[in-house]
Amino acid sequence: MDIIPRTEKIVWKESFISRYCALTDFEAFKKASLSYPRKSIRVNTLKVSVGELKKRLEKNWNLEQVPWCKEGFWITHAKKERFDIGNLIEHQLGYFYVQDASSMIPPLVLDARPGERVLDMCAAPGSKTTQIAMYMKNEGLLVANDAKADRVKPLGFNLQRCGVRNAVVTIGEGGHLVRMHDKTGYSFDRILVDAPCSGTGTINKSLKTIEMYNANMIKRLASIQKQLLSIALRIVKKGGTVVYSTCSNEPEEDEGVIDAMLTRFDDVQVEKVSLPGLRASNAVVAFEKHEYNKEVSKTLRIWPQDNGTEGFFIAKLRKK
Repeated sequence: MDIIPRTEKIVWKESFISRYCALTDFEAFKKASLSYPRKSIRVNTLKVSVGELKKRLEKNWNLEQVPWCKEGFWITHAKKERFDIGNLIEHQLGYFYVQDASSMIPPLVLDARPGERVLDMCAAPGSKTTQIAMYMKNEGLLVANDAKADRVKPLGFNLQRCGVRNAVVTIGEGGHLVRMHDKTGYSFDRILVDAPCSGTGTINKSLKTIEMYNANMIKRLASIQKQLLSIALRIVKKGGTVVYSTCSNEPEEDEGVIDAMLTRFDDVQVEKVSLPGLRASNAVVAFEKHEYNKEVSKTLRIWPQDNGTEGFFIAKLRKK
């Protein structure tokens, strides 16, 4: 891993250090968080096959298979002369999406099928939405929702660039979906809640996270996350699946949110999450003064040092 220059001058808050020393190997976490992320792409099979895109790129680029995603590849320039993969004509044509390898996991776990009704509740800018549409093969209905109108612009662009034809874009904080459900009984087969979070698993993408970190921010975000996941569990059909994910490694935003849902909903169960080739760490079942429902042990906790990717948390819930 190549360390980002001048990061040795960064001052870590004592509260952060003590907290993460209790959660993981802090030095390994620190090194991974201050290293350049590995560039990765996901082939968009709505427009091109994996084999065809490999033929187009392998003359100038080295592709290394992401073990847990057959459409995913780590990518480096053969002569180490270029890093601007977003400028490639294949990217402009929508043949691939520049996406972190761990970001590919939630849509894989959601496992959307052609013909289903699927909701991506926090869709912008569209990496996971376009991946879901790819697995749906543009068949069925995909509702791509986001709370902010300015975030919907890149979402719409990416859906168009990737050739997604089965998506409807909506703007709202989730209440409109509940009202629709209560008025019409309309529900979804599968819902992805890739919730807004503190981003402590993606420090190498925004070093300001270290400076901004504080306990009140975590509490505020956890409250929003619980609200979003509650809405999803309310409007998913019986027997349906809800996948909750964050790029945070904070227990309050991860296992704590799932614990709250298991307390609030007696018709929800956690399903075991695992993917071949993916290294993951044990879920946090107790931290500080909190003891979580033992079912949270079935969730997936990924630290940045586990696979050299973003840190992520993924939980798969089913409505009984």
